[in-house]
Amino acid sequence: MFERLRDALRAALDAATPPGDLRDLARQMREAVVEARVAVQEMQQALARSDAALAAERQRLADAERRGRLAAEIQDQETVEVAQRFTAKHRERVDVLERKRAAQQDELALAERDVAEMQAQLRKAELSRPQTSAERSTEEAWRDLQAAGGERPVMDLRDELLKSEMDRAAREAAAEKQLEEMKKKLRKD
Repeated sequence: MFERLRDALRAALDAATPPGDLRDLARQMREAVVEARVAVQEMQQALARSDAALAAERQRLADAERRGRLAAEIQDQETVEVAQRFTAKHRERVDVLERKRAAQQDELALAERDVAEMQAQLRKAELSRPQTSAERSTEEAWRDLQAAGGERPVMDLRDELLKSEMDRAAREAAAEKQLEEMKKKLRKD
């Protein structure tokens, strides 16, 4: 199931291609990771369905066994035989569902490991990809500025968010003020 996805990841990591192609490969890798995550979710849902089916079948087995015991207590041999057939049938189904569930758990564990590996490879590929010319130019400018004695400001996301909120509040206040002035003009006219 994950062969195509793993192949895309390996191809991206092994590629020694220009940056444009690496970006495309990284995009393909991200898509492969998303597809793998979806597949894992589907496996989890299938496992949950198997758990529900197993619980229902165990209940049917318990019911058949109980009916057999009750029939034996009243010495109804025909009902005892029917209950034994149903008990055997439900026991076999429980065994099959337990094996199915175990296989699904193993498959899910394998898929989760594959997804984790794919994500690690994607992070590695994204970190090791060459910078674009714009990124290189920006870094070079900052190095030149720092070499000349300047400092590169550290961007604090909270400060940036606060600044943008303050800017927006100031713009809204200015717009509100203009609106009030326009209303005053309209009232005078």
